[in-house]
Amino acid sequence: MKNVWIICRRELNSYFSSPIAWLLLTMFALVFGYYFWTFISAFLEVSMELQMTGSTQPMNINEEIIRPLIGNTGFLEIFFVPLISMRLFAEEKRNGTIELLATSPVRDLEIIVGKWLAALMLYCWLLLFTGLNFAFLFRYGHPDVKTMAVAYLGVVLQVGALLAIGTFISTLTKNQIIAGGCTFAACLLLWLFSWVGAFSTNSWAQVLSYISVVPHSESFARGVIETKDTLYYLSVIFLGLFFTARSMESLRWRS
Repeated sequence: MKNVWIICRRELNSYFSSPIAWLLLTMFALVFGYYFWTFISAFLEVSMELQMTGSTQPMNINEEIIRPLIGNTGFLEIFFVPLISMRLFAEEKRNGTIELLATSPVRDLEIIVGKWLAALMLYCWLLLFTGLNFAFLFRYGHPDVKTMAVAYLGVVLQVGALLAIGTFISTLTKNQIIAGGCTFAACLLLWLFSWVGAFSTNSWAQVLSYISVVPHSESFARGVIETKDTLYYLSVIFLGLFFTARSMESLRWRS
């Protein structure tokens, strides 16, 4: 566990010692901030219209603002996960340091988990900036904290699954652009597969829909932790890191 933390800290330092982390934080904060104020404006507009018509039906902040916002956060993963994961092993290959890692006394699993954990922690920093926006809601409203916490848990699990896939893809090439492009394509497919089940009831369509990350995030967005959805994300993380380990093992033998 000590080696995992050393690798993780080294990777995080490399993110924050370069413009990468700060650029990602700025981009994420601006995009999410735009979404936040758009939903807030729409919420206030509808609320004023209801008051003018004499309606006494209260509006649900969780359903009208928090749930769709966190859903948009999930969509942003398609663009930000490749930017974070593309350098994990591809940069090591480009710099020629992958052989040092492969022949070091540190186990492959410790290297892989350390790098994956660093990427996940960086994305959690991005999510932390979304919490600053939600703090505004606590000042003027009464959102359900439990529902919000479960929704964030779903986002973290989903990001962890996509980053595990991106980590594996990063071991296959020394070109960061290729690694990022392939990871983007994989994330996009896992997002679009959910549409197939809406247009077809065939068994193959239902299988593709189940493989998609979108249906498994819906229960978390409602504030409900479903065992099957949690197992799905954990399974994808395991498979992604398992294939990464096999790829690293082949590099060790070639070294």
